[in-house]
Amino acid sequence: MRLGGVSSRHVVLDDGHVAPATVLFDQDGQISEVRRERVHIDHGDADARAAGDPHGEVLDVGDLLVSPGIVDCHVHINEPGRTDWEGFTSATRAAAAGGVTTLVDMPLNCIPVTTSAAALVVKRAACAGQLHADVGFWGGVVPGNTGELPGLAAAGALGCKAFLVHSGIDEFPNATEADLRRAMPVLRDLGLPLLAHAELDLGAEVSEPDPRAYRGYLQSRPAAWEDEAIRLLVRLCRDTGCAVHVVHLSSASSLPTLHAARAEGLPFTVETCPHYLCLEAESIPDGATHFKCAPPIRAHANREELWRGLIAGEIDLVITDHSPCAPALKLPERGDFHAAWGGIASLQLGLPAVWTEARRRGLAPGTLARWMSAAPARLAGLSDRKGRIAPGLDADLVIWDPEEAHRLDAGDLHFRHKISPYLGATLHGRVHFTVLRGQVVFDGRGFPGGPAGRTLLGRARDGGDRGAAAAAGEAA
Repeated sequence: MRLGGVSSRHVVLDDGHVAPATVLFDQDGQISEVRRERVHIDHGDADARAAGDPHGEVLDVGDLLVSPGIVDCHVHINEPGRTDWEGFTSATRAAAAGGVTTLVDMPLNCIPVTTSAAALVVKRAACAGQLHADVGFWGGVVPGNTGELPGLAAAGALGCKAFLVHSGIDEFPNATEADLRRAMPVLRDLGLPLLAHAELDLGAEVSEPDPRAYRGYLQSRPAAWEDEAIRLLVRLCRDTGCAVHVVHLSSASSLPTLHAARAEGLPFTVETCPHYLCLEAESIPDGATHFKCAPPIRAHANREELWRGLIAGEIDLVITDHSPCAPALKLPERGDFHAAWGGIASLQLGLPAVWTEARRRGLAPGTLARWMSAAPARLAGLSDRKGRIAPGLDADLVIWDPEEAHRLDAGDLHFRHKISPYLGATLHGRVHFTVLRGQVVFDGRGFPGGPAGRTLLGRARDGGDRGAAAAAGEAA
C-alpha cells in the first residue's frame, strides 16, 4: 500500500518535540511537507482519502506515535555463505516488523567476507529481490587489504570495520596497530570512517572453573580489554586524522577516555546496544548461552553508567548488533559459555527493548529517535535521506504505540531462528505500521506488497550529492 501521507496527534518532529502533524509524501516516496496540524480525514477508516488533498491516501493513525524509521547500522545478515544463520529475506522482514527501515550489513560472517570490491559485488547480487528494508554495506579492514579499500569505496561501502581481537572466524583476522596505521590514512582520504571492535587480548584470570557459569565467561573478557583498545584507537585517530567509531561499547569505564577524545575535537564516536542497556550479568542463568556476546554483558552498576553516558551524550547512538547463528552453535545442551558461539539476536527488538528502559527512566520518544534514527544515519553517511522526519528525506516512518505492553513469544519473531534473551519479557512499544519511502512494508500482521527495499551505495558528499557508485540508491 503506497501512501500520500500520515497524520497523527503525536509526530516526532525534526526538533525532537512531539506534536500533532501531517507528514505528506511525493510520488518518489520522499517527504514533501510536514504540516504542523492534522489534515482532516473525512472517513474513520485508517486509509481514507484526505478531503481535497492532492497527495492522495493519507493514513490517519489517531493517537499512535509517528517516529522516523529506525536506522540500524550494525547487523550481521550472513548471506551469502552462512544463510542458514540468517539471510536478507528473514533479516529485512524482522527489521520491518521492528520499525527498522534502513540497516547496514557487517562484512562478516558471510562468505566471502566483504574485504574487497569483488566480494561486495557478490553480496549486492545475493540480496537482489529480497529486501523489505533499505540496506547499506560496511567493508572490512584485515591484514594486507589496504590496497582493496579504494575499490570498496568505489563499489559503495559506507565505511570499513576492523577487529582488534580475533573475530571468531579465521577468514576475517584481526588487524594489528601496524595494519591500522596503514589503512587509516587511506580511509581518511576516501572520506570513510573506521569502525572498530575494541578489545585487545591482554589475557585474563578466570577463577570460575565451571564452563556453564556466566561469571567465568565474564571474567575471561574483562573491561580492561575494551579500555585499552579504546585508548589505542584514540591515539590512532589523533595521529592519522581518520574518523573512528567504536562499535558495541560495553565497558562504562571507557567513558572518561571517550569524553576526553571528544573534548579534544577528535572525530571519534561510539555506539552501544540494547543488550548492554537492558540486561545485566547478575540475571543471566548458568548455561543460558543465548546471552553470550562479545564484549560481554556486564554488571548492573556498569549498565547504569552506560545509561548515564548515553543520556549525557557521551555515547552517540544505539544499534542492535544483531548477530544470529544456527541454534546448535549456541550449544544449548552443554551450556558452555566458553565454547558456544557469541552473538545476540535482536534486530526486531531494538525499539521496544530500549524504549521499555527509556520510558522507565522518564525519557522522551524524541530522544529515542535521535539515538536510533538520526545518529546512526549520520554515522553511515545517509543523513541526507534517512533518520529524520523532514522535507526532502525519504518517507521512512515507524508508527507505534509506546504505551502498549506485550509479552514476547517466539511466534512474534521474524528473524530466522527464534532465539533471543528477550523471550518471555514484557516490553512496551508495539509497531503497528512501518513505512519505507511512502510504502507500507509492515502492517502489524504481515508484509504487504512484498520486498520494496533498495541497496544504498556510497556516503553523502558535501552538499548532499552522492558519488557515481551511489546514484540514488541502486534498486535491489
